Amino acid sequence: MATETQESAKLAQLAHENPDEIEVAAGREREQLEGWIPALASDAEIREALEKAFDYRGDITITKKDGSQVVGYLFDRQRGASLEDSFVRVIPSNDAKAKVSITYSEIAALAFSGRDTAAGKTFEAWVKKYWEKKAAGEQNIQIEPEKLD
Repeated sequence: MATETQESAKLAQLAHENPDEIEVAAGREREQLEGWIPALASDAEIREALEKAFDYRGDITITKKDGSQVVGYLFDRQRGASLEDSFVRVIPSNDAKAKVSITYSEIAALAFSGRDTAAGKTFEAWVKKYWEKKAAGEQNIQIEPEKLD
């Protein structure tokens, strides 16, 4: 997993390049988070893990300090000065109409439990599939989106 320092170094390196002359312009590196259970030992680790959970396009499982669990899609977060002032908002997978707010200080564990629906869905992957179909002689090529569960 790339750290912010590694990403900054890569962006600084690519800043001197002409975007028209390089194959891929600078962007944020996607991490393989599916199945990851981060250690939440410090305030900084909790904040970093929840930032990654916010960018994640699958369900997460939050275990609260009272032992209850919330499984769903993390769609919002507010960062405050302390963990008590910071919270996430989750749409539970068993009730799409509900929205649950959980303060960072209530979180005992976090797991990236659901399938990352955005994994492998880059423009480069689409172009690769397009050229494979074209090379196979297919006509009227359309790449349909994958059906979500």
